[in-house]
Amino acid sequence: MMDTFSQDNDSNNQTDNTPPVRSLKELIDRVTGRSLSSLPQEDTGLAEPLPYPFLALVGQPELRLALILAIINPYIGGVLLIGPRGTGKSTAVRSILGLLPDVERSNCPFGCLPEDIETNGMDAVCPDCAKKYGQGEPISRWEPTRLIELPLSSQIEDVIGGIDEQGAMHHRMQLRRGILANADRNILYVDEINLLANEIVNSILDAAAAGAYTIRRGPISATYRSRFILIGSMNPEEGILRPQIMDRFGLRVLVNGLENPTQRLEVYRRVRAYQSNPRSFISEFAQETELAKKEIIQAREILPYVKISDDIALAGLNVIQTLQIQSQRAEHALFEAARAHAAADHRREVTIEDIQAVGRMTLRLRNTSWIEGSFDQSNEEILVKAFSSPPFSPLKMMDE
Repeated sequence: MMDTFSQDNDSNNQTDNTPPVRSLKELIDRVTGRSLSSLPQEDTGLAEPLPYPFLALVGQPELRLALILAIINPYIGGVLLIGPRGTGKSTAVRSILGLLPDVERSNCPFGCLPEDIETNGMDAVCPDCAKKYGQGEPISRWEPTRLIELPLSSQIEDVIGGIDEQGAMHHRMQLRRGILANADRNILYVDEINLLANEIVNSILDAAAAGAYTIRRGPISATYRSRFILIGSMNPEEGILRPQIMDRFGLRVLVNGLENPTQRLEVYRRVRAYQSNPRSFISEFAQETELAKKEIIQAREILPYVKISDDIALAGLNVIQTLQIQSQRAEHALFEAARAHAAADHRREVTIEDIQAVGRMTLRLRNTSWIEGSFDQSNEEILVKAFSSPPFSPLKMMDE
């Protein structure tokens, strides 16, 4: 990456003869392969949310990359994690909170933000917020990003919102926010998404795509923002998603159990250390986590300036055509993920290597015949071959 990262790393993290870290990927790979010192046991006392550190995850490079790209560029369209139980899907999702910066939240029940005024003027906010803003009083505050988990037992009213029953008892008809509105600017995690009712899944996907949704109940209505990063997970043994729903996810990751015995042993040791003394375990990764957070903030700032040349774009489109993928969401996910991959490396131009790095996770399971077949290895081999050269080359153009 750029020198800004290596300078911070040199002053804060480099010890002895350890070479400086030059990229976010290198930082993650180095930390996940590091041996831990023994930690004393601790009486944790009352329950407290202490997520497992993202940089403490072992193996699963595609899973880690997909989550990083999704939080750098929400326009990718979310992530779907597909794999059997016990492979660390939920742990990985919960761990990314440590990498996310604080976000601006409204102090107003109507969700007014300074950006509304900056974009559309004073008429874009409620009278109270317009007055406060004019007087120089804050109408928002900064808070940590939250992980909003959707319970499997959720009903449609829980998800989108509905009539406030307490208000109705006092003859005041008003709406209450649902899970989607509360997830604005947060991470929305939907475990076992393949077991949810279709109307709930459709509501989630529509709100995620539009960034806002409107709810109407009788004579009253309200529009809520829903600019969240969507992450879903599922066990294919319990049934697959309909192709129409599968197509809406930008990245698809096949999460399998680790095959390397050394890695499995390291997972056990890390989980044991985390359970024995979570605070000390988290502190072992605190410095690198802070560096990774700074890198992600910088990548988000660079992202709007990252471009894709026609040659690189045509190379990606050629693979999509070769794989006979009909959905035009394929190239959107491919190009947005490639832009995020370049931004993470502090570059403003997408390369063939960026397309190759994200190609499998963006195009996997987009061909209907693949979805109806299975999640077998032969489909992965097709993708590997598709992104080798030839035919994957910026010089090969699509047929007219």
